[in-house]
Amino acid sequence: MDSITQAPIYALSVRGVLSRCRQSRSPCPQRRTLIPQLAELRTARPTEARGAPSVGRHQWRRTWDARCQNRVHQSDQASVWLAVPMDYRTLGTTGLRVSQLCLGAMMFGAWGNPDHDESVRIINRAVDAGINFIDTADMYSAGESEIIVGKALAGLQRENIVLATKVHGPMGDDPNAQGNSRRWVIAECENSLRRLGTDYIDLYQIHRPSPETDIDDTLGALSDLVRAGKIRYAGSSTFPAHQVVEAQWVAERRVRERFRTEQPQYSILARGIEADLLPVCQQYGMGVISWSPLAGGWLSGAFGGGKKNTSRRSAMLPERYDLTLPTNQQKLAAVNELQQLADEIGPSLIDLSLAFVLAHPAVTCPIIGPRTMEQLESQLPATAIALDDDVLDRIDEIAPPGQNVGGADSGWSPPSTTDKRLRRR
Repeated sequence: MDSITQAPIYALSVRGVLSRCRQSRSPCPQRRTLIPQLAELRTARPTEARGAPSVGRHQWRRTWDARCQNRVHQSDQASVWLAVPMDYRTLGTTGLRVSQLCLGAMMFGAWGNPDHDESVRIINRAVDAGINFIDTADMYSAGESEIIVGKALAGLQRENIVLATKVHGPMGDDPNAQGNSRRWVIAECENSLRRLGTDYIDLYQIHRPSPETDIDDTLGALSDLVRAGKIRYAGSSTFPAHQVVEAQWVAERRVRERFRTEQPQYSILARGIEADLLPVCQQYGMGVISWSPLAGGWLSGAFGGGKKNTSRRSAMLPERYDLTLPTNQQKLAAVNELQQLADEIGPSLIDLSLAFVLAHPAVTCPIIGPRTMEQLESQLPATAIALDDDVLDRIDEIAPPGQNVGGADSGWSPPSTTDKRLRRR
């Protein structure tokens, strides 16, 4: 059955709607009508969607959006959001059920939005929309992101949130305050717990490989953290396929906790992992949480003819967006074709890009990383989109399977390619 037809509608609950009405200083004249209207919307959507063809489904979604907008009541103090449906998927073989979208917290803090209160509001809005999966890392804004997530958790039901963070990146000038050593993994887990204001982490991920560290040492530290109740599961991030396999073999042979998830880069423009990593994750029953589903902003709608890229990322990494470079010209050409496809079938380019990632059977969920409330709102509707084979075939023609358009950044380069001394006798 199509995920759209079986997904519950995550509008705010009737209780939540009435609560917002009560919080307003002015009386809510529509309070009595909200209950039947919500009931109508909850029951109508699956029936209208059932059996709809792909393009028809997009038309149906636009009709649904219009109906939702007509139901929104705003007062001088509060507004009622009617969100798109949110389905849940099993994270690998862990048995954990996580939302179709994972909220990434990299943009909360000095790297993106320095306003802690606004960042907390964004997190709360995501949870209201049905997102129960939040991902951050120790190195994001030097720990500030974890602190902000911790502030948000303090106002939420912690047991309802699947919390993920990562370790590896440098956290200061100390040469040992980084990497995947047993010493650092255990010490930094304690630091993350303190910043997050919680006594356990659901998913603790090794942010990048560390060739100078025996993977058995890393897995041993993670195993001890699981037994101590500090973390529930361990995962990897941006590991190449062969190192994922090595880690699985070491865990089996030496009776360690194994990586239950992998967090790679994956988008329409970065499909290289389809050739090896995604099949490996499927073979070992690993959940896949993909980062940068909008290709670092290339698929956000900010690029194209007559558009000037003003994203913060382009200012931080100008070489990845310099349109005088042939590789970036290839990306731009693909983006223009994808925009034309999106205009033709109905959804935004953001919706199309996120729906593409969600369509791969190996992917559990993409990570969205909004900096503002508007960016979050622009990405939530993607859960209502299901791309059919015709649309996916057209995407394959624009961005071939198993390839990175324009040599998209892989997120990590092994020392064997970056250190010329390792290639010369």
